[in-house]
Amino acid sequence: MMPELPEVETVTNEIRPYVLGRCIENVEVFWPGTVKGNTIAEFVNGLKGQTVAKVRRRGKFIIWELSSGKKLLTHLKMTGALIAQEASALPPPYNRVEITLDDGFKVYFRDPRKFGRMRVVDRDSTIEELGPEPLEPEFTVETFTSILRKRKSPIKPTLLDQSLIAGIGNMYADEALFEAKIHPLRPADSLTPAEYRRLHKAIQQVLTAAIESKGASISNYVRPGGELGHAHFAFKVAHRRGENCPRCGAALERIVVRGRGTYLCSRCQPMPE
Repeated sequence: MMPELPEVETVTNEIRPYVLGRCIENVEVFWPGTVKGNTIAEFVNGLKGQTVAKVRRRGKFIIWELSSGKKLLTHLKMTGALIAQEASALPPPYNRVEITLDDGFKVYFRDPRKFGRMRVVDRDSTIEELGPEPLEPEFTVETFTSILRKRKSPIKPTLLDQSLIAGIGNMYADEALFEAKIHPLRPADSLTPAEYRRLHKAIQQVLTAAIESKGASISNYVRPGGELGHAHFAFKVAHRRGENCPRCGAALERIVVRGRGTYLCSRCQPMPE
């Protein structure tokens, strides 16, 4: 399970008190593959001595803005986690990068499968290529409709396209489509105005509720203090194949859409004739 907008938002919010206003005293890289787009020396030198001026999320990226004007971008990918601990504590297993702060705490990038990435940049061009944020005021029904009406691809992978809408991932797309009663294979341009409105509302409700529940700990996701999220307990279809639909009682199904496991209730989310 790759952390999605609610998980990354939670990590961002919970790592912020540890690092905001703190000076980075030292950086050690234990798995060079974690650093992408920099040499190890560039990465370390770009962070050492810098004060963390701001911490924010954009899409699935965690961004530390540094006093130099540079930015540290972190993408958790499948199994990455930022863990904050007192420097005297034992490091977590699978520690790939260790950042020492000036107050006796360390931040570890724990990543069992080594897919996560960190890099220091002057200009976050990757971030600039992302679509609008689905929880921002600018993400209106009209904006959402204009994005989807131009796409003939199935609605599920369209929602996952980060260049169109930032942050939505596999689980929350399934949950939103179920709430809106839309089949994941429907062409994105085939929805009615009422369906666009329902789906827009469902996306915002599902994401907001998941953030309030601190994300979903389906597999490897943990929060900076080591706690789990509990959003998955409220899932209605995602990862619930074979269980009964909470709306109609039919068996939930799992299909594959453009290579992504997709959960639905085909009775509540029928394909039009």
